Amino acid sequence: MKAILLAGGKGTRLRPLTLHTPKPIVPIFDRPFLQFQIDLLRQVPEVDEVILSLNYQPRRIEEVFGDGADLGIQLRYVVEPTPLGTGGAIKFAAGSHRRDPIVVFNGDVFTDVDLAAVLALHRERRAKATIVLTPVDNPSAYGLVETDARGNVLRFLEKPSPEQIVCDTINAGIYVLEPETLDRIPADTVFSIERGFFPALIEDGEPFVAHVSRGYWLDIGTPDKYRQAHRDIMDGGFAIEPYAGRAGQAVVAPEARIETGAVLEAPCFVGPETVIRQGARIGPYTVVGRNCHVGEGAVLEGTILWPNCWVAAEARLGRSIAGRHCHFGRNVQVGGDALFGDKSVVTDYSTM
Repeated sequence: MKAILLAGGKGTRLRPLTLHTPKPIVPIFDRPFLQFQIDLLRQVPEVDEVILSLNYQPRRIEEVFGDGADLGIQLRYVVEPTPLGTGGAIKFAAGSHRRDPIVVFNGDVFTDVDLAAVLALHRERRAKATIVLTPVDNPSAYGLVETDARGNVLRFLEKPSPEQIVCDTINAGIYVLEPETLDRIPADTVFSIERGFFPALIEDGEPFVAHVSRGYWLDIGTPDKYRQAHRDIMDGGFAIEPYAGRAGQAVVAPEARIETGAVLEAPCFVGPETVIRQGARIGPYTVVGRNCHVGEGAVLEGTILWPNCWVAAEARLGRSIAGRHCHFGRNVQVGGDALFGDKSVVTDYSTM
């Protein structure tokens, strides 16, 4: 069975972090985001190949994952010649495959969905398509998906008005499709699976069912959601590494060096080969990536540092996110929710 990960987006909502780092390899703690999705797919024995549908900086992604041997699964890369929309990308990535059902994942989705249960439902109902739905607290902010009592999909409602809200379930960006249904998608054409493919299935009365997943689900495509993903994992809301069984703790890689007098306030994370100098304070919900340096007396309050960052003595950073190889000078004061692209430099005594 093949799985397709739609990972071709430019990550514009995360800029400047994604100017040189494609969103699929944006780090969550010390691992690229897409690895969590691949690990989830590896739990389904039938999935023997994962196809990465790419468009933006594909070489960078392939350099990170290679052929998948280190991850225990075969990876194949398909690069869209031009952006084809969700439906067009699925058809292009699937190619001539016409045997088993195809599992499709949106590249923004961070979830613990039970894929085995989704596939079981798809087969039990002999569906042409199965969509995973997730409940949300504020349905008016999303496009809703309405189903009947048996889970048959009835309609899609884009940004409904209050009187139209009859359910709280939205598209979670995970699908199982029978390969012959891809004939409905025009070749080499921009085509939306949400606005074109699925409504056509409903109109034609095809077996189209929904699996409602009430576990963890998050779209990490914005800075706020990216921060939330780390907080949720630290708090135990999503039990995965490096916090599985260690929720609420200060997790420090064995290769890190924490000098005497440095203070780590849980929950926080310190990556391999990082140095935290004496008198520095790592506040709650701070993430310090691989090979970083935090100087004497520096304070990080909910900061996320990607690998190879340098924070000089007495600097103080708030809820900032800093890309790779950033440098913060002595006595720098950065408050708020600032974003710093790769190789940003904030000179000594600067205040932001």
